Parts: sequence; structure tokens; C-alpha cells
Amino acid sequence: MMGWYHDGIGWGGWLVMALSMAAFWGLVVFAVVAIFRSSRVERTGQGKETTLDILDQRFARGEIDEIEYHARVDVLRSAAH
Repeated sequence: MMGWYHDGIGWGGWLVMALSMAAFWGLVVFAVVAIFRSSRVERTGQGKETTLDILDQRFARGEIDEIEYHARVDVLRSAAH
């Protein structure tokens, strides 16, 4: 078994191993961060709220009356088209 690599794997082999190890640990860190970010968003229940969602919530809380609600809905729908 001695001399299996003859003179060793050379600088190219060391470079490939170092880059492979850096890529591996980079992927591990990326995966951990992605998992924690997705679990945090699910836990808080915050996602993307649309303007209509916010308007619906304000109407449900009684901050705006029905006439103002329908007027704002019409404005938002006409602006979307």
C-alpha cells in the first residue's frame, strides 16, 4: 500500500478537495438558514398580505364603514386593471 499515490495527489488534488469541502459546508449553512427562515414565517403566520386583505381586516374591526369599504375596493380593483 505504500506509494499508492506515487508522489501524492499534487496541488490540483488538494485544491479540488479544499473547494469541495468549502462548497459542502456552504450548502449545509444555506440549508440550515433556509429551514429556520421558513419555520419562522410559518410560526408567526405572517405571509404576504394584499391590500384587499388589509382592507377586509379594517372593515371587520369597524375602522371603516360599508360605504367607504366598497369605495376603496372599487378603487383598488380599478387600479389593478
